[in-house]
Amino acid sequence: MDEQALLGLNPNADADFRQRALAYFEQLKISQDAWQVCAEALAQSIYSDDHIKFFCFQVLEHQIKFKYSELTEVQQQLIRETVVTWLQAQMLNPQPEKTFIRNKAAQVFALLFVTEYLTKWPKFFFDILSVVDLNPRGVDMYLRILMAVDAELVDRDVVHTSEASYYFALTNTLLKDTMREQCIPSLVESWYQILQNYQYNNSELTCQCLEVVGAYVSWIDLSLIANERFINMLLGHMSVEVLREEACDCLFEIVNKGMDPIDKTKLVESLCQVLQSAGLFSIDQEDDVDFLARFSKLVNGMGQALIASWTKLIKNGDMKSAQDTLQAIEAKVSLMLQLLIHEDDDISSNIIGFCYDYLHILKQLSALSDQQKANVEAIMLAVMKKLTYDEEYNFENEGEDEAMFVEYRKQLKLLLDRLAQVSPELLLASVRRVFNTTLQNWQTTRFMEVEVAIRLLYMLAEALPVSHGAHFSGDVTKATALQDMMRTLVTSGVSAYQHTSVTLEFFETVVRYEKFFAVEPQHIPAVLMAFLDHRGLRHTSPKVRSRTAYLFSRFVKSLNKQMNPFIEDVLNRIQDLLELSPPENGYQALLSSDDQLFIYETAGVLIVNSEYSAERKQALMRNLLTPLMEKFKVLLEKLMMAQDEDRQMALADCLNHAVGFASRTSKAFSNKQTVKQCGCSEVYLDCLQTFLPALSCPLQKEVLRSGVRTFLHRMIICLEEEVLPFIPSASEHMLKDCEAKDLQEFIPLINQITAKFKTQVSPFLQQMFMPLLHAIFEVLLLPAEENDQSAALEKQMLRRSYFAFLQTVTGSGMSEVIANQGNVERVLFTVIQGAVDYPDPIAQKTCFIILSKLVELWGGKDGPVGFADFVYKHIVPACFLAPLKQTFDLADAQTVLALSECAVTLKTIHLKRGPECIQYLQQEYLPSLQVAPEIIQEFCQALQQPDAKVFKNYLKVFFQRAKP
Repeated sequence: MDEQALLGLNPNADADFRQRALAYFEQLKISQDAWQVCAEALAQSIYSDDHIKFFCFQVLEHQIKFKYSELTEVQQQLIRETVVTWLQAQMLNPQPEKTFIRNKAAQVFALLFVTEYLTKWPKFFFDILSVVDLNPRGVDMYLRILMAVDAELVDRDVVHTSEASYYFALTNTLLKDTMREQCIPSLVESWYQILQNYQYNNSELTCQCLEVVGAYVSWIDLSLIANERFINMLLGHMSVEVLREEACDCLFEIVNKGMDPIDKTKLVESLCQVLQSAGLFSIDQEDDVDFLARFSKLVNGMGQALIASWTKLIKNGDMKSAQDTLQAIEAKVSLMLQLLIHEDDDISSNIIGFCYDYLHILKQLSALSDQQKANVEAIMLAVMKKLTYDEEYNFENEGEDEAMFVEYRKQLKLLLDRLAQVSPELLLASVRRVFNTTLQNWQTTRFMEVEVAIRLLYMLAEALPVSHGAHFSGDVTKATALQDMMRTLVTSGVSAYQHTSVTLEFFETVVRYEKFFAVEPQHIPAVLMAFLDHRGLRHTSPKVRSRTAYLFSRFVKSLNKQMNPFIEDVLNRIQDLLELSPPENGYQALLSSDDQLFIYETAGVLIVNSEYSAERKQALMRNLLTPLMEKFKVLLEKLMMAQDEDRQMALADCLNHAVGFASRTSKAFSNKQTVKQCGCSEVYLDCLQTFLPALSCPLQKEVLRSGVRTFLHRMIICLEEEVLPFIPSASEHMLKDCEAKDLQEFIPLINQITAKFKTQVSPFLQQMFMPLLHAIFEVLLLPAEENDQSAALEKQMLRRSYFAFLQTVTGSGMSEVIANQGNVERVLFTVIQGAVDYPDPIAQKTCFIILSKLVELWGGKDGPVGFADFVYKHIVPACFLAPLKQTFDLADAQTVLALSECAVTLKTIHLKRGPECIQYLQQEYLPSLQVAPEIIQEFCQALQQPDAKVFKNYLKVFFQRAKP
């Protein structure tokens, strides 16, 4: 072996050596006999370096995985002997191999097993067992090999490619069946011997063996494991501290095994009796949380197994057994509750599935017993308690622990929703009691209790669903309870509580129940003040300010007309929050520019929805937008002069924000009508004239163009044809020195204009059609690195945008824009190329839509000269050549859609050209593809069917048959 290259295997080696080692590995993989060198090195323990040993196993692994069939019988025998010799050496070595080498060796054994067990090595396990006997190092390897074999055969995490998955499934089933017949009883016996031998003196091997039993139990005969001697041993392990976690998991797998419902109930009950008599149900005396988390998972498994049995028995009509199973379930509820309420969230989280399914049973019962009602109430109290934050929760810097608690809270929410389905009255009464008690004394109550009280009110909105948030009408009891709680919330002064979690929950709840303010509008001013002062938008926490900006905008939008008396006051109070942050380093604005977008939108909504006259609205909108325009002009001048790139970027961002804010105010308008009614067209036209010069700025083009483009999109909706005079010069600027991304984002703007104004913009389109195409193809033809993925993706997206543009033009009835171009044929060829040459089904689909539209428009007898020729020479062949390509994958959904459009194209050609088309296919085109006469006949008949769907289905079958 190349000793120099092997030095690079060491993780501490420098980059050059590592590169050389990688290259050497690739070289060995393709070499004919390199594996033999590696096999010899392993069998004779030539190298002591761990990384070289690992490397040798990797070379063998590659040989077995990809090139095994190329080896002779003798060579295959050599590989078998090598791994067995290596295994024998493990028992004699003074030191055991490192874990990563043992795991890699186990993978190699497992690959050999999968490849050889059914044919050349039926005694695979017996050979290994005869080598290892009960030697601890040998047993360790044997157990690792078993886990690797299970991973190959069963493990759902091992991803197999779609084509091969069916073959793998068949092979794996055959392997498991053969193992069940030939060796599983012996393997189970070996596990029993290992457990018996090592349970008191080698906990590591015992745990490994328990893991193997847990893995295999899902697919072997359960009676081999679920019998007295095995279960008693496992239960014995439950009281040995170092073994009990693994024993728990093993029992969980046994309980999880699919079986007859009555047998399952018996199995679970017998396990429970033994566990209970061993004192394992006394949760309060157990302080090992890791064990309790596993135990909770086991109890959850037992509970869910019993519930699954109950469901099957009810379905089968066996009411007597179902009743017995229900009693068994009920008997576990107190244990479930102890685990649910446990202070450790992992332990609690593991039992939620059982809890949820138990409530599902109660929901199906016609009436609940007193005990069941008490259980529901106990679950409810447990959920309320567990929803509470603990002291350690870090609100300002949320990390992994905090994220886990947020996820856990989501699980508890599902339980609360399920509780509401079982007993909505009880839930409402419980929440009301907790809420009122807490809010009466909020000043002296800990933040987490205040937060959870408001949170529960918030959660009721989803737990007790109504249509369109109408919580305050309909059911009087519910409406009154919610109304009382909301009144308490907004009048209690709790919005002043000095903790971010309470503050945020207050605002979230106020917005969630915005319909309350339609019933009691007298509370609006107080809530508006909370939003506007130090409790909301001016809070010391940026997180609160940011979330409040969004919630404030929702609150104002939802109250709409009820905001009328407060508009001027609110606009005055938010004035300072609307200021454009200067592009100076270190300036700390109260709100980020993203948050300011919501404030601008809110201001726009307040003005537009007000009952003021058009003149007043116009004046207010001008007051809102004029400072932005003035700032914009100054900043643009500064940008033109700026030398330093960081300064340029800061100025460009600031300019972009100004345009973004102006765009956002227009969200209050739904169309041109509303803009006109408010007398605001002129203000927005002024904005347009202010912002467009930024397009000719040579600096920071991407940022500036992006902002102005977005503004134009909005103005096309708000000003409609009043925008049109600005479009030609804006387009001209945007097409100068542009890159793939610029074009990709510019084309949707042209599509929007084309689709909206159609023939009105025909002259403009005629004029800019070729410049746009030149700009597109200039970018597409730029040379790129062969493996530059991002450049390839950008080009693919640009190609899609280009075809989408042509689709919009043809679909808007403006095919004359294409027809009037000097080189129309070149344009049409790009579409043919898109349909056939690029393996991108999304673009191909668009191309076929364009082609069928053009055939529909020009394919008749009075179409443009030469187009009929083009149809037969290029469009018809495209409909066959594209689907015949190997890259055209008929199992892919997008490709099937492309084929569907291909079928529409052929149908349209037939519709426009009639018998002539059939004659061409029958006598010229299909024979040129060597299609058999009877298939040609069949194809032409399908094409002539009036139902387009029949032909679409036929076409798919036609190409499936045609492909090798």
